[in-house]
Amino acid sequence: MDYYGSHIKKLIEEFSRLPGIGVKTAQRLAFYIVNQPEDVAKRFSEALIEAKQNTKYCTQCCTITDDELCPICKSQKRDKSLIMVVEESKDLVAYERTKQYRGLYHVLHGAVSPMLGIGPNDIRIKELLTRLTDDEVKEIILATNSTVEGETTAVYISKLLKPFDIIVSRIANGVPVGGNLEYVDEITLLRALEGRIEL
Repeated sequence: MDYYGSHIKKLIEEFSRLPGIGVKTAQRLAFYIVNQPEDVAKRFSEALIEAKQNTKYCTQCCTITDDELCPICKSQKRDKSLIMVVEESKDLVAYERTKQYRGLYHVLHGAVSPMLGIGPNDIRIKELLTRLTDDEVKEIILATNSTVEGETTAVYISKLLKPFDIIVSRIANGVPVGGNLEYVDEITLLRALEGRIEL
């Protein structure tokens, strides 16, 4: 039975498509938006459209940005000999919050997962290898999540990097197995970074 009318129903359906949003949360969000003044809803919808239209990927590290190069890749203060490989842009942000890592990043946009049909060609590994033609890179830190997929991806990348004359390290324990980097506190992330080991 249609309790709210087609417009509210459609809004609830769209909210419930978002990851981690169930029907009840989608209803709360929909009712919140509908009960706001029209200018609030308009700003919200404009922000969604602008973000979708203007977001790109950094041509160097592949993180999301609104320019050709992200602010980290543009910075002259970063250590260009060090690249940390992470699964998602939110993982990059998690490490930036520690205010201790001064190198560059590379965002894969996922992890190898045969069960989900995600292979090495479906994530940004090729772009990482392209960056290694520059002799400036001395170390790659593999900071993929401590999940089966993250570990599989780290092992795969480490094998690809063997022919290069660079150090390949993995973040140390301290990040919980099965955990995602975006939920880990700064101290744990810092300890994992400082205790990384060469592969």
